[in-house]
This record gives sequence, structure tokens and C-alpha cells, in this order.
Amino acid sequence: MTGVPFIEGRGASRPDHPAVPGTAVPALFAGAGDRGAWRYIEFLTAEIRNPNTRAAYAHALRRFSDWCQCHQLRLEKLTPVHVATYVEHLGRVLAKPSVKQHLAAIRMLGDYLVLGQVIPSNPASSVRGPKYVVKTGKTPVLTREEARELLDGIGGARVADLRDRALIGLMVYSFARVSAVLGMDVGDYYQQGKRWWVRLHEKGGKEHAVPCHHKADEYLDAYLTGAGLSAEKNGPLFRRLNRDGTLGTTRLDRREALAMIKRRAGAAALGTGIGCHSFRATGITAYLHNGGTLETAMAIAAHESPRTTKLYDRTRDGLTLEEIERIRL
Repeated sequence: MTGVPFIEGRGASRPDHPAVPGTAVPALFAGAGDRGAWRYIEFLTAEIRNPNTRAAYAHALRRFSDWCQCHQLRLEKLTPVHVATYVEHLGRVLAKPSVKQHLAAIRMLGDYLVLGQVIPSNPASSVRGPKYVVKTGKTPVLTREEARELLDGIGGARVADLRDRALIGLMVYSFARVSAVLGMDVGDYYQQGKRWWVRLHEKGGKEHAVPCHHKADEYLDAYLTGAGLSAEKNGPLFRRLNRDGTLGTTRLDRREALAMIKRRAGAAALGTGIGCHSFRATGITAYLHNGGTLETAMAIAAHESPRTTKLYDRTRDGLTLEEIERIRL
């Protein structure tokens, strides 16, 4: 094997392998030769299918490579002590969940390199990450009144207003992740019998169909009619705006959606802490507050475990505040 591609800024690729856009082999793995470089690329492209996870793992592995380069460590010479030292270093600059994610990336790639006979053993397999137990999520949640105020405040007939209200409303009323909503095509909002449904493309390539709440119906219908998208079944549902304020043809991405949400939240005097995930948590909390069950909320949200759903439940926040206010001097 000759001609390792994408090594620290080199763009040439082997003729018998397709180029992988944006994939650069960090020096630690490129230094293990062609086999090490290709196992790195195969790991990120063939083993890690979720684009967001792939980007996060690539960042983690590049950071680990940079640390190893600073300490003049080669891949084949790494030991559990080196990895543990790196994890302790990360613990001083990153939050515990981020440290655990970085270690997971190193450990998974290590297993992949062992299977590919690049290294004899995985130096990260015995290294333990920091303990991290969470019972309540940190995502800011809107009260029902705040959520209504935000949605009602996005009025007007401009296509930008119709799009933004439909996007936020759909996340609230379907408990959907922003990536699942942004991945929808127009045809993923469809009629089945007398009800309208939304088809969400969730993590792991799973398709998740949810009956559409009547308010989400209202917002989506107004958006599709105002934007003239009803007939474009195979086109993106939520799209970027052109410079003149008209709707474009390309799909809105997460960064742009977050910027829009920050702008809308600021205009409603809700602060800048609100993010895309806030609406998922807001919807789940409102559902449970109104008598919904945790098991059904888990099914709607497409969670694998009720413990995950429970992280989004803030129904006790108001109760806790009321009890605290009983402390009077």
C-alpha cells in the first residue's frame, strides 16, 4: 500500500479508494503507515454512521493526536497509563460528559485498530472515565405560558415567520430533535386516514412516525401554503432564506436554526440560554404536567430508556420553587 491520503493537509488520494471530503488523518494514526491511516478513515466513515457523532469523534481523535505529538508518543507505544494521563488532562479543561465522549472515541478506534492488526492491544480498553450521574437535565425549559407567548409572538405572513413558527411548534408538539425535524422533506408531513402525521428520521437511521398535534398542523399548513411548497414532496421541508427574504431551495442546518431560535427568544425577552433542545424538554414537561405518562412520553420522543425521558421532565421545578418560598424570616 502506498500514498496515504489526507495526511495533515495532503489532499492526494489513492486511485483505488474514493476521496472522503473533510477527512484528514491526524499524525498519530498516519504515523502507523497506510494500514493505520486507512483504518482511521474506515472507522469514521464505515463504522460511525451518524454525521454528528462522526464530527465529534473526529475532533476528539485529532485532539488526542495533537497531545500525543506534543509528548512525542507513537501509536504503537501507547499504554493505558498514557491514555489515563490524557483523560486526567481533559478533566481539567472539559466537562465530564465531554471527557467521557473523548474517551469513547479513543476506545472505539483502538478496538478497530486492533481488529485491523494495526496495534496488538487497545491502550484505552482498561481506562475508566470520570463518574457522571445526572437525574435532571440542564437544558433550559420554557413554561407553558412562555412557550405560548413565543409562538404567538411569531406572527405575520412573511415566509420567515411562517417557517420559524412551524419549526419551533413542531419540536414542541412532537418532542422531536432539531436534526430530525431539519431532516424532514415536505412528504414527511402526510395524511393517514383523517389524521396528519410527521415522519422523523432519528438517530441510528430509525424512522419514527408521530401523529401531528392540531396546533402543529395549523403551523405547518400555514407555512406550506404561504411558501407554496405543498407539491414539492421530495424537497426539504425547512429551508434557508435568500438574501431578499424569499425561501430558497437548500435545507436549513442546525447552526442556522439555533441562530434563529436565539433571535426569536431574545425578541420575546426569554434570554439567550434557550436552545433547540429546549423545545423538546418543554413539550415533554407540558405533556407530563397535563397527566401524560412517562412511558408514552418515552415512545413519542423515541427514547430507548425512560431514564432518558425523565431528564427532560421539569414538572417538579415549580413545586420546588413554591416550597423554597416557604422559607420566611
